[in-house]
Amino acid sequence: MTEDRQQAAKTYRIGNTAIPARPLEPALYLVATPIGNLGDITLRALETLAGADVLACEDTRVTRVLLDRFGITGRPYAYHEHNANEAGPKLLAALEAGKSVALVSDAGTPLVSDPGYRLGQLAIEAGYRVIPIPGPSAPLAALVGSGLPSDAFLFAGFLPVKEKGRRDRLAELSKIPATLIFFESPHRVSDTLTIAADVLGPSRAACVCRELTKTFEEFRRGTLGDLSEQYKDATVKGEIVFVVGPPDYDDIPAAVDVDIMLRELSASMPATKAAAEAARLTGLSRKDLYQRLIELKDAEDSH
Repeated sequence: MTEDRQQAAKTYRIGNTAIPARPLEPALYLVATPIGNLGDITLRALETLAGADVLACEDTRVTRVLLDRFGITGRPYAYHEHNANEAGPKLLAALEAGKSVALVSDAGTPLVSDPGYRLGQLAIEAGYRVIPIPGPSAPLAALVGSGLPSDAFLFAGFLPVKEKGRRDRLAELSKIPATLIFFESPHRVSDTLTIAADVLGPSRAACVCRELTKTFEEFRRGTLGDLSEQYKDATVKGEIVFVVGPPDYDDIPAAVDVDIMLRELSASMPATKAAAEAARLTGLSRKDLYQRLIELKDAEDSH
């Protein structure tokens, strides 16, 4: 096929109208795709998917559904955590050859809780241009639909599988003055709510967001205590995003209080233990607390 014919074949369809995709400059394009409702795709994303020389995706069957919906005939190339070591170099070679490479995840924005960040890192290190094509994002959809504060937020991905790991991670995040956003599997959401209510407190505001943008989209809002009761022994289906509001202002330790605590603890135990104990009591990062304790000791020694 000649270059002109190849470019002519690069079209996408809106309704019954086929629209030609403009040529793309050589780069790695990180393309956000719908998290449920295919109508959420952006025009720029469609043009990028249709115009890219190479289209890489997590699951070719999932991406094929999207491509067929909008009349894009390109053949997707599998790139996922199980073949990243083999597929990654091939995609970098395509960039080296001056081709445009588009990367999509099964749903949402690439690099968010998927292996695409490896390819992005490698492309940046090799000096190739990386271009984000923004669009649907499950964490942001959950945040704005939850009704919880959105001026500061932290996406924390998936919590650890084991209960102790979940408790420890929630304790680390408990005092952060921001809304927390997690992905969660449906069969674990009941246990996670129970643990969260215990670690973060039953009165903390939260929202369980299920099947975002899909037919059975649901937001359950309330306190962690209320939600843990609602989901106790419940059978839950679908994809879950779990959002927790920030702690009350009075629950966040002031910097001066933390310094006093570190000094008192370090008077009776080694610095590493003092930092670990302060982390347990405050929910702050042990590493950050240890660094602060060293700074305090250095300041005292200089006087």
